[in-house]
Amino acid sequence: MSNKKLARKIGQLLVVGFNGKAITPEIKELIHDYHVGSIILFSRNIGEPEEVLQLTSILQKEAKAAGYEKPLFICLDQENGVVSRMHQGMTTFPGAMALGATDEPQHAYKIGLATGRELKALGINWNLAPVLDVNNNPENPVIGVRSFSENPQKVAAFGKAMMKGLQAAGVMTSLKHFPGHGDTSVDSHLDLPVISHEMERLENVELVPFQACIQAGADTVMAAHVYFPAIEPKANTPATLSKQVYVKLLRKKLGFQGAITTDCMEMKAISNSVGTEKGAVKALQAGTDFVMVSHTHPVQKGTIQAITDAVENGELHASRIEASFQRIQLLKEKYTSWKDTLVPDKEKALQIVGSKEHHQLARKVYRESVTMVHNHQLLPLKVDKQLQILVLEPSHSFMTQVEDKTSQQKSLGSAVKEYIPHAAVEVYDENKLEHELEKLVHAAKKVDYLILGTMTVTEKSPVIAFVNQLVKDNSNIIGVGMRNPYDFHYLNKLRAFINTYEPGYPALQAAAGVIFGREKARGTLPVNI
Repeated sequence: MSNKKLARKIGQLLVVGFNGKAITPEIKELIHDYHVGSIILFSRNIGEPEEVLQLTSILQKEAKAAGYEKPLFICLDQENGVVSRMHQGMTTFPGAMALGATDEPQHAYKIGLATGRELKALGINWNLAPVLDVNNNPENPVIGVRSFSENPQKVAAFGKAMMKGLQAAGVMTSLKHFPGHGDTSVDSHLDLPVISHEMERLENVELVPFQACIQAGADTVMAAHVYFPAIEPKANTPATLSKQVYVKLLRKKLGFQGAITTDCMEMKAISNSVGTEKGAVKALQAGTDFVMVSHTHPVQKGTIQAITDAVENGELHASRIEASFQRIQLLKEKYTSWKDTLVPDKEKALQIVGSKEHHQLARKVYRESVTMVHNHQLLPLKVDKQLQILVLEPSHSFMTQVEDKTSQQKSLGSAVKEYIPHAAVEVYDENKLEHELEKLVHAAKKVDYLILGTMTVTEKSPVIAFVNQLVKDNSNIIGVGMRNPYDFHYLNKLRAFINTYEPGYPALQAAAGVIFGREKARGTLPVNI
């Protein structure tokens, strides 16, 4: 194999990101000089739908001009719910746990199909979803409501439906985070989590959804930066660097024939240990196909150089590169074409994205997901002009490394005001709650009902002491969990508690409808509290 041909094949294994909403000199260099095969977009790249379509079209034109045989894969994390890269102009679709709460897998298919159609219309042909992690650890800091359920069979059913919906729209999928990130208490963006369960337990819980989706025709599987001692004998070796995970478990035991991708190799579980560049070589040695380096241009170039050096010095065999290249080419044949990418129908695309049909679907599913966790003879409230209501809602700070701050979030207060326009609204910062306690407790004494929004309550959260103080003076408090349903475990003195699983405005509108008797709470808890 010539050096030029080898270099191009190595480039095709890379998934890289860049800054900004327009093409940059750095990404042009990676396309023209290194032939990188895939681009990952984040919120930093996303503007209005028309801007996204323009960006993806220009990227593909650069690839064509650089002599690519097949178009770029352009991917993002559009899981929906709390991890959504696209907001402006795109339909707000419910995420995994909200879907799980409907108890209807067909909703996951329809949401997957609608999500895929909007992505495909904007030139995005690969969605890094669905999440197949079984969220059986309430203290999990990074998965939580990104999971469909704590029940492996339920995760399998909903994950398969979501995968099939996306595929039906012509969008490639990634099952993540293999072999399972659900039972961790550490965020792999920050450190290396360890799951110490025996193999029998992993087979009965964590692997169940992956096996079901692989059998149903999975495209790619994303490996997790998580260490599984029962699978990998070498201490502190994450799944992303483990031949035992890739070859013995995923390829041989589960029979997966598609392409494997790493999670981002710049996450601290890798970058702070073996290092991104060296980690990329080790991941390829272990058996991955795609290597994801999402952020830093010098690190991306360094990674390509490290892989090239490893092939030239015999540390990494060229046949390993060739096998991955062929798997990726097969997927490109299935999911990409120059006709679609170079001459997009802009008018048609902008009719699909954020369409009335998709908004109606999303609202229907949100209404079926909102869950009455607890109600002790308090709800529904009557809509009354004389009713004095105070809404206390948390500031919208992003909760984990994988999530984005979004200015598009409307508030719980706005949703309540649709029924009680004169309702008072106060925003509280959990980190400053102790200083605001007296003022907020005093305000709560003056109203008939208090509606308290929460985002994620932990054992040491000041919200617990705050609620204990509030209930002494006002028993008419309605909790609205705008994220984790586990909040009620710590706030069980409240007379009523509703969960929406995410803070998107359609979910909060549905919750307000339940509070004032205009909607029924149809959802069921996908996890035990």
